[in-house]
Amino acid sequence: MKPRRRRRTRPIPSSPSPAHPRRRPKLRMLSQEDCRSIHHASCRILEKTGLRIFETEGLALLKEAGASVDGDRARIPAGLVEKALKTVPNGFALYGRGENSSALRLFGDDVYFGPGSDTLRYLDPRSGERRPFRLADLADCARVCDALPQIDFVMSMGVPQDTPAGRSYFPHQFAAILANTSKPIVMVCDTLEDLRAMADMAAAASGGRDALQHRPSVLLYSEPTSPLQHPTEATRKLLFCAERRIPITHSPAPMMGGTAPVTVAGAVALGNAEVLSSLVMHQLKQPGAPFLYGHGVHHLDMKTMVSVYGAPEFQLARLMASEMGRFYRLPVWGYGGHSDSKVVDSQAAADAQFSVMVALLAGTHLNHDVGYLESGLAHSPEYMVLTAEIIAMNRRFAAGVRLDPEALALEVIDSVGPGGEFLSTDHTMANWRDLWLPEIFDRQRLEPWESSGGRSAEDTLRERTLALMDGHRPEPLPVQAQEAVEAILDRAP
Repeated sequence: MKPRRRRRTRPIPSSPSPAHPRRRPKLRMLSQEDCRSIHHASCRILEKTGLRIFETEGLALLKEAGASVDGDRARIPAGLVEKALKTVPNGFALYGRGENSSALRLFGDDVYFGPGSDTLRYLDPRSGERRPFRLADLADCARVCDALPQIDFVMSMGVPQDTPAGRSYFPHQFAAILANTSKPIVMVCDTLEDLRAMADMAAAASGGRDALQHRPSVLLYSEPTSPLQHPTEATRKLLFCAERRIPITHSPAPMMGGTAPVTVAGAVALGNAEVLSSLVMHQLKQPGAPFLYGHGVHHLDMKTMVSVYGAPEFQLARLMASEMGRFYRLPVWGYGGHSDSKVVDSQAAADAQFSVMVALLAGTHLNHDVGYLESGLAHSPEYMVLTAEIIAMNRRFAAGVRLDPEALALEVIDSVGPGGEFLSTDHTMANWRDLWLPEIFDRQRLEPWESSGGRSAEDTLRERTLALMDGHRPEPLPVQAQEAVEAILDRAP
């Protein structure tokens, strides 16, 4: 396959040209021939092995388009993949609440970060205890996300245990987040009924369904089931998003050694096949609907039987996903700021640094799981604040350096000469702000650090987290929108 340039279905604002072009570090591994090899392997899986699809409309769409269907087993020819890749947009934008909000441009070189979804345990920075989530905790965490400039979108973070009994928690979870951030939201839900309610809330906050479609402020995260299965509810959500043109990432999570081959290449070929099969159904339902490419290939630790996040193999799979996304000219879903550690410690910091650096240098566009601990079972707002510092530091590194005459500074060097100093020059005054300054990490020498209290980074983290929770006030929902959200909640499943 040769990747094709396609006309986008909707105009997308372009990134502004920097005043001084920079030389930026990049992380690359696969050649075009390598990408073609993975693509052809995935197409062979789709054509020869096929997938089980448990939703009748998805099967009908495939059969009518020319796939071979035998019961719930569908085998998808490569031509349908080619057709879907021609109609899907090269990228799209996500917007915050309000007409003047800035856009997350999911195309080009822009890289964004946000938290993950639906953990079971909350590391409470107020008490220090590990406990189940409550709706108030979600509101606290959403305000932290809203306040941190390095966090670009918000996700559901935890499963609240205090929602109405006998009803789905997802709409209540979404409403709590919607009320406490004006940034774009990545939604997660169980059923199509959940999704309808949440899409209606998002539309109410955006000024109506047409406004939401024109300036999407939400994206749905959902998954097929590895290996090679499309469950009924997941497929219904996929097709609903296509019909409504709500952006979606339908991202499988093949687990090497468990639900995927134990080799990275085999797991990536499988995950890629699952993504492409999702894309085919999505584009058959609504050509030109926005779709975010990506998969979450993990591996099963053979000693602990844990699906691990802090692993070099996980990051290799992330890099391969990014390169396949570029090969298809699609925006890419990614990961960052997560750890298998149970607490915010040196292991968690090392994992965050590793994952954030890979995401930035590989160029995955929308990266979730900031704040994940315990292999995705716990969420820590303090870990989000730490990772935000790491994101800021690494964004400066990924921004690279200028090589223009002003940056090369030959005239300044000549005027200072041998034995001189540069501190008092106009050039230093004009350019020193390009150097990154930390907010959490301390650079003082020992004596002033001791005289100012000798505070550890952990002390600063907790203080900063609580200050954001207690002091930040996001832009409130308009009264009419809040009333509409409450009415939708009353009739939600």
